[in-house]
Amino acid sequence: MEINKDMTISSVLTAVPSSAEVFLSYGMHCLGCPGAKSETVEFAAIKHGANLDEMLAKLNALSK
Repeated sequence: MEINKDMTISSVLTAVPSSAEVFLSYGMHCLGCPGAKSETVEFAAIKHGANLDEMLAKLNALSK
């Protein structure tokens, strides 16, 4: 499975539970809040000032 920028945070967490570590490392601590169900990976990266390509690479490394 390839994780992409349009996936929601919760869908990534469901598919790859260990992805929580990546999100937390970028200061994304509200992984269980309602926003995680609608917020995309791209929006979260922008909101938290994270490098999207770097974050996707880390998430995809875990999904293999």
